[in-house]
Amino acid sequence: MEPFIVSARKYRPTTFKDVVGQQAITNTLENAIENNHLAQALLFTGPRGVGKTTCARILAKKINQDGNHKEDEDFAFNIFELDAASNNSVDDIRNLIDQVRIPPQVGQYKVYIIDEVHMLSSAAFNAFLKTLEEPPKHAIFILATTEKHKIIPTILSRCQIFDFRRITVQDIKGHLASVAKQENISAQDDALHVIAQKADGALRDALSIFDRVVSFSGANLSREAVTENLNVLDYTYYFSITDLVLENNIPQVLLSFNEILGKGFDGHHFIMGLASHFRDLLVCKNQETISLLEVGDQVKNMYLEQSQKTPSQFLLEALEVANSCDLKYKTSRNQRLLVELCLMQLTSLTAQGEKKKRNKLDKRFVLPPAHFKEIVGQAKEKLDTPEPTPIAQNTTIVEKKQEVQNNDNPVTAPKSQQVIQSPQVIKGEVGSKKRVSALSLKSIQKKHQLAKEISDRSPSEENLPNKAFTQEQMITHWNAYTEIVKNQGKYNFLSHLSMNVPTLIDGMIHLEFPNQTIKLEVERDKFDLLTYMRKKLQNYTVDLVINVNELEVKRYAYTDKEKYEKLVEKNPNLEALRNAFELDI
Repeated sequence: MEPFIVSARKYRPTTFKDVVGQQAITNTLENAIENNHLAQALLFTGPRGVGKTTCARILAKKINQDGNHKEDEDFAFNIFELDAASNNSVDDIRNLIDQVRIPPQVGQYKVYIIDEVHMLSSAAFNAFLKTLEEPPKHAIFILATTEKHKIIPTILSRCQIFDFRRITVQDIKGHLASVAKQENISAQDDALHVIAQKADGALRDALSIFDRVVSFSGANLSREAVTENLNVLDYTYYFSITDLVLENNIPQVLLSFNEILGKGFDGHHFIMGLASHFRDLLVCKNQETISLLEVGDQVKNMYLEQSQKTPSQFLLEALEVANSCDLKYKTSRNQRLLVELCLMQLTSLTAQGEKKKRNKLDKRFVLPPAHFKEIVGQAKEKLDTPEPTPIAQNTTIVEKKQEVQNNDNPVTAPKSQQVIQSPQVIKGEVGSKKRVSALSLKSIQKKHQLAKEISDRSPSEENLPNKAFTQEQMITHWNAYTEIVKNQGKYNFLSHLSMNVPTLIDGMIHLEFPNQTIKLEVERDKFDLLTYMRKKLQNYTVDLVINVNELEVKRYAYTDKEKYEKLVEKNPNLEALRNAFELDI
């Protein structure tokens, strides 16, 4: 059984033409040799596995070739490789200088390849300066390093520097395909692409990964086998999660993320991959930038298809949210919660029916759980909204207007408006069902819908009375209505009505409040107020005009009863607690 040789050694280039992804450097070195324009000291710098040592060996071999050499002649006697990590002292450099003085026995040049030269000590660098600047004619130094910044400037100024770049994904994939063909291995294009991406620009790493995956899957190299062996998050997850995000399906997104974590993937790796996925979708928006995608043809078609149904504005906002999560991940104490919040924010970006202004606070918007009750068939909207139904409100309107018509100008009401009496819901009553905030979007939408239905179903007011009235008459009936409100237990509404004295301007009742919240609270209950005032004043054209004066800074003291009523509105369980322990307010 022959010993196994890893692909990185077996397929190491022997000529400049075999070097992958460094055409600019190899062409420069070839021209320098042909024109006898080679420097006495060369510095090869760049990341790992890009061909620095390989190019140094090829150069050392080629400069001694005169055209009459044999193919198997490698001029090994003229090539000296040193490891600076283990020969980093002044004594080691002194021994090197002594060897440099001896001319070559075969060939024209002696080549000294010093690998990882940044490991030399400062004293060793200084001892090497003079020899590096003015070496013998037969000596050429090739220095190789991955960390050029650790080399002192005096050394850098005496060398001709060649910067090796990272090898592109396409170049690595092409080389892997050639190696697979020589090894009689059937490899999918997507599988080789995943290996090339995992290598991060290093061809040696790519060949090492290739050997490992081949040992795992055998002669048939599939994308599934590669992703399983390398523990790489498959791009299909990102496509499915993006579809769920566009559907505003928060539960399924969280379940998919839990599945990813269950397979051993890191949350930080996932969110970075998701941000890269959004970037690729944005790149596909323009035909000229599609070439920036470093993916296979099959995957590129998938990106093109999904980019067509993904808005550009969503992608920009999603990138901002994902990058923010990426920056906060390492400092977060609950990293999983951070990623889950990020996913919920992403899923809520395209929520319909919510008119939101785009500012910094809106990026924290998350769809409430009630949004998904209809999806799972558990909608309980009627229990969550204490607003009177349109039928009950409309019944009150018909009854009150029929009462006026019977007293003054009798008018026969249409049969369609003769509705059976329904129990009236008293807002703010202690122990009532949970109320929706006046600032909520659901409450505002419900109010507009209710107003529209009331206006559509209300009878004609052509024959209703329209008598003139004075400020004093209006104040008298206003105070009478506040007593009714007090007897009904609506202390919060009573405090709002008692803040300011209403004024009569152009036949309209004007009120002024210090903020928008109080205005919305009063507008929610103004129907009963207007009905009472119109009936008592015998004027059905009068209306309530509410203004907000935010410049007027006032603080109104609430009684204990009013504070308790406000707390009961937010949590009805407080009333049950008070009754259980027989507590006083």
